[in-house]
Amino acid sequence: MALIPLADIPRRGAARHGKSAWAIRHGDDIVTWGELADRATRRAHALRASGVTQGDLVTLALPNGSDFYEVMFALWTIGATPHVVSYRLPLAELRAIVAVANPKMVIAADPALRKGLAAAPADFGRDHADTAVIEPVIAPRWKAMSSGGSTGQPKIIVAPGLNALDPDRKPPLRFPAAGPILATGPVYHNMPVTTNIQALFEGHSIVGMSRFDPEEALRLIDRFAIQWTSFVPTMMMRIWRLPDGVRANYDVSSLETVWHWAAPMPPELKQAWIDWLGPEKIWELYGGTEGIVTTILNGVEWLAHRGSVGRPHLDKIRIVDDGGRDLPAGEVGEIFALPAGGRGSTYAYIGAETRSTPDGYETLGDFGWLDEDGFLYIADRRTDMIVSGGANIFPAEVESALMAHPGIEGAVVIGLPDEDFGASVHAIVQPTDGWRGKLDQDMLVTFLRDRLVAYKLPRSFEFVDGQLRDDAGKVRRQQLREQRIAMREAAAPIHASSV
Repeated sequence: MALIPLADIPRRGAARHGKSAWAIRHGDDIVTWGELADRATRRAHALRASGVTQGDLVTLALPNGSDFYEVMFALWTIGATPHVVSYRLPLAELRAIVAVANPKMVIAADPALRKGLAAAPADFGRDHADTAVIEPVIAPRWKAMSSGGSTGQPKIIVAPGLNALDPDRKPPLRFPAAGPILATGPVYHNMPVTTNIQALFEGHSIVGMSRFDPEEALRLIDRFAIQWTSFVPTMMMRIWRLPDGVRANYDVSSLETVWHWAAPMPPELKQAWIDWLGPEKIWELYGGTEGIVTTILNGVEWLAHRGSVGRPHLDKIRIVDDGGRDLPAGEVGEIFALPAGGRGSTYAYIGAETRSTPDGYETLGDFGWLDEDGFLYIADRRTDMIVSGGANIFPAEVESALMAHPGIEGAVVIGLPDEDFGASVHAIVQPTDGWRGKLDQDMLVTFLRDRLVAYKLPRSFEFVDGQLRDDAGKVRRQQLREQRIAMREAAAPIHASSV
């Protein structure tokens, strides 16, 4: 069957469900399939009138909502490439990203960003007078995402696939036969935008969340009889930490598939969700925006390979040491992968270089190992690893151990300079409401001694009130580290009430 342009998704949805049926809703922000098609067309005309043409990048700094989708479909209509960034970025950081991307245009919701970058507003082109249908332009780049928050060096990750999809080739996302999906994550991250567009392509409406709230997620599952949703571990922790009585107020029996991705999953939390919903409903995906590897497993497999993120779906994986030699099962090394379509088939960088082996395997900088059955386990990122006294310490392992404490809402572990050991482990801890003011260093060290070898124990702690990770489970670890080093150099004590 011929490829279907992404730009045709609204019209196909209107033909399938009716123009007046809702397609996307975020609270009171509801857009029907017919409105989505009409607004995308108007915006496409407005973009063309502003000089945007096929192949141009257009930077979008928009929150979850109908504006985002309308502009995305408008850009695909004229063959331009949406370059998606966080609408929460400070002006200086967005300027640095825009300097690398060199977009034809910026569209932003935040007034400060619009002023600083001469950007168009979120409703740009929505009321354009021209409503004539535009024949979609097929172009070789369907999206571009931004990265570099952990290293401070912006890079653009361009997806080289056509802005069209094959209806006979569906990713293994386990969407239901019919009904809406619950989209919980921010669309400025890769998995939410990718899965949401695929869901719309397959005819599903989207129940979105402008901002994640654990009880609201349960209410939406109950109200719309949601069968499919996805979370990051931080969201799942917040839902699980709700009082039992609150969780029991909502019927979640409609759920058939619950995905989690984007961040390490504490084993105790995953076990709790498996016990709650059943192992066959809990699915995990590991990969990166670059798309060089995707691993998948369900809760049944996880129980047999506790801690794993699954086996490669179609791609190939190697575990390599510092000398480039393949390591046997059970030994930790850097993860290199080759996508099924070959090197260069899944992404291209703007502003960065790839790291690869001579035979084309590439790395995202993650460390891990394979077991005898080929299941992958993640240790951490190369850039996040702490070398203390000659020993390698992976922050994700320490964070997972901390998150097992019932009084901890979030935890981030970083390495701080140490004259004796080179680096020392520092834990930034966000207590739950009921434990605020009750946690201290001695208590947590005692708790961790049963879970970690002595050299991995944090040597210092700080307790904060603010969220450490965003709604997509991401953390700016390098930024946190630089802030703490600056505080130390200024002879300020390391403590905070917010982040």
